[in-house]
Amino acid sequence: MLVALAANLVIAAAKAVGGLAAGSPALLSEAAHSVADSMNEVFLLAALRRSRRPADRRHPFGYGKERFFWSLLAAVGIFVMGGCFSFFQGFEALASGGEEKLGGYVAGLIVLGIALLAEGASLLRALYQVRRQGGTGAGLRDPALRTVVAEDGTAVLGVTLAMAGMALHMVTGQVVWEASASLAIGALLVYVAYRLGRDARDQLIGEAADREASGRIRELLWAQPEIDSVEALFTMKTGLDSALVAARVDLVPGMDSERVEDVAVRIKRSIARTVPEADQIFLDVTDRRAREAAESPAATGERGGA
Repeated sequence: MLVALAANLVIAAAKAVGGLAAGSPALLSEAAHSVADSMNEVFLLAALRRSRRPADRRHPFGYGKERFFWSLLAAVGIFVMGGCFSFFQGFEALASGGEEKLGGYVAGLIVLGIALLAEGASLLRALYQVRRQGGTGAGLRDPALRTVVAEDGTAVLGVTLAMAGMALHMVTGQVVWEASASLAIGALLVYVAYRLGRDARDQLIGEAADREASGRIRELLWAQPEIDSVEALFTMKTGLDSALVAARVDLVPGMDSERVEDVAVRIKRSIARTVPEADQIFLDVTDRRAREAAESPAATGERGGA
């Protein structure tokens, strides 16, 4: 990731110099895009470092959600630094009425061509990492890797739009092509920021574990001979590879307290083996008959009627 950060900084500087020299709004939009990507790399480095801290008294469930928080900041960075600046460049180009000079555009296109090769190589490397981690299903569970893939894919598409806009501006002499490219880059960045921010928000406020894991846990609970019914099952992601599991189960009648304790320990161990990411497991053992008696009108003081 440090290599990606250094590459983004070099690309951002080259785009900024080329954009200022040529007065190209599309190239300046791409420079802002690369600056946003560089800031996001810093956020993701912080996420990887801070999320690995062990649990402590203040955070008994660990720091796994740090990844989600920093991914949210990365999404905000894409929106503010990339999307808004690109919109500004596009509207300013339209308002200028075609006063831009085309000197330096060839150098600008060369800069974008080099950036396209660099961003494309980075995207291929990120996709290879996704494949190593289990493909698009399992590999993209990592918010940091998901953000990198989104950034690289958006960068490739953004550079392509900028090159097309600059080329059409040179051929037709109409700045509307380049302004449209800047607006399209802005819209693309805002959309990507929204998607990344929405995913990070869901995980921060307590997203449930995936359906497959929840289904395996439920099947395991129902398969236990000592469990009469599963009253409720709750799961929540506490990190990339960690989850909290809480289940309320009703045991068959006639079990003493010592047997109940042994059964609870065995069930927890079975869940941990079946779903390795379930590192926090809580069982609420209930007695249906006792609960129904406690909720009866006689126990609650409510009067019944004929």
